[in-house]
Amino acid sequence: MLALGVLARYPTGRVLMREAEETTFVLILLDGVVKATGRTNDNRDALLAVRMGGDLVGEFAAVDGGRRSATVTTCGPVVARVVTRGDFHDCMRSDRRIAQAVNEAIVAKLRVATSHRIDFAGCDAPTRLARVLYQITMTYGERTGAGAVIRWPITQPELATLAGAAEPTVQKALRRLREAGVVSTGYRTFRVENVAGLRQLAFE
Repeated sequence: MLALGVLARYPTGRVLMREAEETTFVLILLDGVVKATGRTNDNRDALLAVRMGGDLVGEFAAVDGGRRSATVTTCGPVVARVVTRGDFHDCMRSDRRIAQAVNEAIVAKLRVATSHRIDFAGCDAPTRLARVLYQITMTYGERTGAGAVIRWPITQPELATLAGAAEPTVQKALRRLREAGVVSTGYRTFRVENVAGLRQLAFE
């Protein structure tokens, strides 16, 4: 698939796809981080997912021809290959292994979304935040000893939408986590000082 499409480089803050638009191209992320957001009924941007180098972005619309389900924005410099829907489909038809891999990637995303909803049932806001942070850490964090570093900017409003909580509630919960030595924050980075401790808060 890396031979498909054209190479493109995008700066920080570039909108690559907009929710509800009728484009059908696919992005193969080679380097960098993007975030997918959706507009809520009260006109807030809800963070839906984060994707990094190695991920496909936009394949839902390429598969079914429907409108974009989210807005995708770069969180820093991004390098990707831009693939047309036609080339994407031709590639999957010509190689069954690639088609299977794409199907598995789509199913994995849907499983994560389902698991996310189930995990949040009956949890209070601090627990939901701990579960969100743990999931982000295990998926995208760079492990360093007992901790991990997340090297892309994530805002408190975005954490609030992921955790399904009000921003002031998330601010209080984050303050408690910092005071307990579980997490720390820096410029454009988020560090989990104790992954095991965060997991305990999230699931035990």
